[in-house]
This record gives sequence, C-alpha cells and structure tokens, in this order.
Amino acid sequence: MAVTLQVIYPATEGTKFDMDYYINTHLPMVGEYMGAHIDHTLVTKGTGAPGGGTAGFHAVASIVFADQGELDAALSKAGPVVADIANFTDSAPQMLLGETIG
Repeated sequence: MAVTLQVIYPATEGTKFDMDYYINTHLPMVGEYMGAHIDHTLVTKGTGAPGGGTAGFHAVASIVFADQGELDAALSKAGPVVADIANFTDSAPQMLLGETIG
C-alpha cells in the first residue's frame, strides 16, 4: 500500500517563506537526497482561502512512496533536506505520515 509524507508550512502572521528558494533550491534537494525512493509528489503553493482571505499555509508538499520501506529509506537520507528548511522559512512545518486511501 502506498504511503505519504505531507509537509505543511503554516502561514501564521509574521512568518517568512522564500518561495523562490523553496522551488529552485529546496525541492531539487528533496530529489537529490530522497528522490530514488519517491513515487510522485504534489506541491501546492497557498494563494488564498475559500470565500476570499489569505491562505492558511505557505505550501503543502505531498510526497508519495510505494510502501513503508521506501518511505523509511527516504527518511534515512533526509537529514540535509530537513536542515535546509531554516534557509527558506521560519514557519514550523507540520508533518503527517499516512496511508494513501484515495
């Protein structure tokens, strides 16, 4: 069964998020260190909220792995990727591990 890692970056008042760095430096790092184990990804840039208003999140990255073994292998190589987070945001990311059900 496929499993996912979602990394969610809350957009609370006063937080910074360098989207250019995220797209051009951080995401390629994810590919470099973890990519061999990733089935596919979906990255969403927050642009607003339903009914108007500001987005509650800067970005959400959904990373799908074929199975738990692939996720575990990717996480064992994720140290430099996690360390890089401070280079583009001061928002504390939330992470969710789960099974893909749909």
